[in-house]
Amino acid sequence: MSAPQQRNRRQSTRAAATARKQPGGAVLSRAALSRATLARQLLLERAKLDAITAIERLAGMQAQVPKPPFVGLWTRLERFERSDLGAGFAKKRVVRVTAMRATLHLLSTRDYLALRGPLQPGLTAGMRSILRDRAAELDIDALCSFARKFFDAEPRPFDALRDELAAQFPKLDERAAAYAVRTHLPLVQVPTDDPWSFPAAADFATAKSWLGTEPKTASDARELVRRYLAAFGPASVTDAQVWSGLAGLRETFEALRGELIVFRDERGRELFDLPDAPRPDPETPAPARFLPEFDNLVLAHDDRSRVMDDAVRGKVVTKNLRVLATFLLDGRVAGTWDVERKKRDATLTLAPFAKLAKAEREALAAEGERLLEFLEPDAEKRIVRFG
Repeated sequence: MSAPQQRNRRQSTRAAATARKQPGGAVLSRAALSRATLARQLLLERAKLDAITAIERLAGMQAQVPKPPFVGLWTRLERFERSDLGAGFAKKRVVRVTAMRATLHLLSTRDYLALRGPLQPGLTAGMRSILRDRAAELDIDALCSFARKFFDAEPRPFDALRDELAAQFPKLDERAAAYAVRTHLPLVQVPTDDPWSFPAAADFATAKSWLGTEPKTASDARELVRRYLAAFGPASVTDAQVWSGLAGLRETFEALRGELIVFRDERGRELFDLPDAPRPDPETPAPARFLPEFDNLVLAHDDRSRVMDDAVRGKVVTKNLRVLATFLLDGRVAGTWDVERKKRDATLTLAPFAKLAKAEREALAAEGERLLEFLEPDAEKRIVRFG
């Protein structure tokens, strides 16, 4: 354990003792919440972890697009190569699956098999929210049985399932039926030798055929909540619900209350946490970091003020629900970034939300050059510019 980690452990112990002594819990400032979350998300210092362990520590990684998780691991780990994650997919130690909020995530195979069951009520609710009346006439058990045979035969793209449903059941709403399958049948995307391990339209296989076993079906969400707090706490019940896509987690938190500690934020809202989780000093330095599109740091709370102001939120999450790549300064979202490749040149363009100090520009430029080296290793010229 490094010196900063030892210091964080001592601070966490003191904070836990203080919280237990104060009725209703000690108050944590926005800065304290920021540093706690950054520590757990491996953003205060790069961690000496392998990719799979890191994904478990992060409680999964949003993976709507293939490339972002690679960037997310690069920015968090001391030594990370693309091949590290690619090997994890090939060895079936990590999977790309529909999970929290009914969106694609990377989960370790161990976590997927354990947590898929507790997530199912959220997946079902998500389906009903999207399909509304179109879900009423669907026989989900029959559809999943049909789709299981289809994907067990060989890995196939999801569009092929829609085509098969349309051919076999002409009167069926095949798009609604396919979405019901996607949220109820445990499926795994099949990796390839693409640069980022998956093509835009990846093939799917059943979890049973790909992994040799089915996820557990138990719906007890207590371990899911523990994992969430370990990765994103201290947090409220509503925060956990937003991250997971599950409603009604108050009962689960109450069942866990005896093993958790309670804090309050500056608005008086109740926050829960694991006693031994890191809660660094609010003054702990936070280095410049680049986050990829859809990073869970900016998505995992209802109240996101610990990492960005409400005015910034609209600049990060677009109207069509794309979540832009961002950079952090002093632990807060301070702008967006994008990389453009033209022939042999690669350009990283940063769009800050406010004027940057010289030291901030220098820190971002140095980190940006390392990012470009990771993303575009064959570029002859790498340019970092501020828009």
